[in-house]
Amino acid sequence: MLNPPEDTVGADAYFADGRRRTPLPVGQLYWPDWDRFEATFRDLFAREYYTNHGPLVQALERALQEALGVRHVVCVNNATIGLIMAAEALGLRGKVIVPAFTFIATPQSLTWAGLEPVFCDVDPVTHQMDPTCVERLMTPEVSAILAVNLWGDCCDISALSAVAERHGRPLFFDSAHAIGCCYEGAPIGRFGSMEVFSFHATKVLSAGEGGCITTNHDMLAARLRNIRSSYGAGPAVPVVKTANGRMSEAHAAIALLNLQDFPRTLNRNHEIFAAYARGLAGIPGISLRQPQRVSVSNHQYIVCGVDAEFGISRDELVEALHNKNIIARRYFYPGAHRSTPYRDDLPQFCDALPVTDRLCTTLVQLPTGALVSDEDVEMICRFIRDAHASIAATA
Repeated sequence: MLNPPEDTVGADAYFADGRRRTPLPVGQLYWPDWDRFEATFRDLFAREYYTNHGPLVQALERALQEALGVRHVVCVNNATIGLIMAAEALGLRGKVIVPAFTFIATPQSLTWAGLEPVFCDVDPVTHQMDPTCVERLMTPEVSAILAVNLWGDCCDISALSAVAERHGRPLFFDSAHAIGCCYEGAPIGRFGSMEVFSFHATKVLSAGEGGCITTNHDMLAARLRNIRSSYGAGPAVPVVKTANGRMSEAHAAIALLNLQDFPRTLNRNHEIFAAYARGLAGIPGISLRQPQRVSVSNHQYIVCGVDAEFGISRDELVEALHNKNIIARRYFYPGAHRSTPYRDDLPQFCDALPVTDRLCTTLVQLPTGALVSDEDVEMICRFIRDAHASIAATA
């Protein structure tokens, strides 16, 4: 296993009252070891090539193409820019169907691209986009479907692809949570017209900041590279607009180092997930969300449902965990349909998504990733179990 920092390990990590000495966040936060990091950055500075589709970005794109089995990988400075670029490369107009149960940047990318989100509900078990809801929302004004692969799991890609094909609309994916996952044995990254990944520090493959777009379509890749404005990165093709979406050499260097460690990272995430599954088993009102559709999960996030049987609300549990320096999150809260500006601009969706509304009030995200030790998982599970027992005893 990967060793967390010394201040997170052993009895000294916690005060006698069970409060953690330092805050424990939810993000992945995996980072290469110092010696390799230093050597790579010394080489980067010696070459004095820092941006504009440099050799490290090109190496990262080739490595990801091979790992994902996809024809084209276009690295970008972050996933939000990648989603905007994807919409532009597809030439979308009008409306795009998108789940409201997602990070707010997903629908905001559509707004930045001059499009109108059409919010759909999600499956109550998988939390992924509901294909039957997508079917009902299809109108002539809808130009595409933007699906989201959440939690280290994925949508019902076959069903969504069938809906898209039946209506002659492109399907593309926000796969920010899904690098390293597989669907029916094939790596996520090969599906739809395009997929967009995040390499933010909170994601399982980190560049500190950054992302990429994957596609098997040559013309879409050419448009993406021209929209990104990487001079000399490919043939010139007509695009409506360009943007500075370039990834720096520094971020590519970190991603390449973390890609070398990726098998160990996935294994550690699997260990943490298994430890939570053991520790939370049998606690009334707590349900650990298990991956449903992927054949391989990266276990990007640890997500639990908190229902009435637990004895207190999700928000009360989050507050109690924060008091222990365990920085659990309400994820996602609120739903995008109830967030600015959509709650005012698109009020028709505010009371139309019951599953999303329920999930937004009952799900909690627990810490995982590089900073989480085995003892941390044990302490968090014990605290949640003791909290329920204490509530039950006073009921």
